[in-house]
Amino acid sequence: MTLPRLTKLELQIMEALWNLGPTSIREIQEAFPLRGRPAYTTIQTTIYRMEAKKAVRRVKKISNAHIFEAAVTRDAVQRRLIDELLGFFGGRIQPVMAHLVESGKITLDDVHEAEQALRSASGKARQKG
Repeated sequence: MTLPRLTKLELQIMEALWNLGPTSIREIQEAFPLRGRPAYTTIQTTIYRMEAKKAVRRVKKISNAHIFEAAVTRDAVQRRLIDELLGFFGGRIQPVMAHLVESGKITLDDVHEAEQALRSASGKARQKG
């Protein structure tokens, strides 16, 4: 299944669904900060569009309220976003890493975790080959 491309609002809705689990449109709307909270109808329209994209699915109906859940995982969406970001740099990670270092958004602990993940992935690749 191809992952749908999500807008900023859709990503915020997905975040609410990942955090809350299956929930109603009203509860999704209430998960937004009061300041700048989208209208109920905006969330409703967006949820229905996301349903058409197969990013969310209805799981049940309680009275008049439909209950929705995420149909894609946070990990899968994050991977797609990262792949898209790297696409802007021709697949090169160096400009992104340089920015993270210069802006102070990456720590030595982050680098050590990345090293461990790289070693682990490298070991798994050798075992397959």
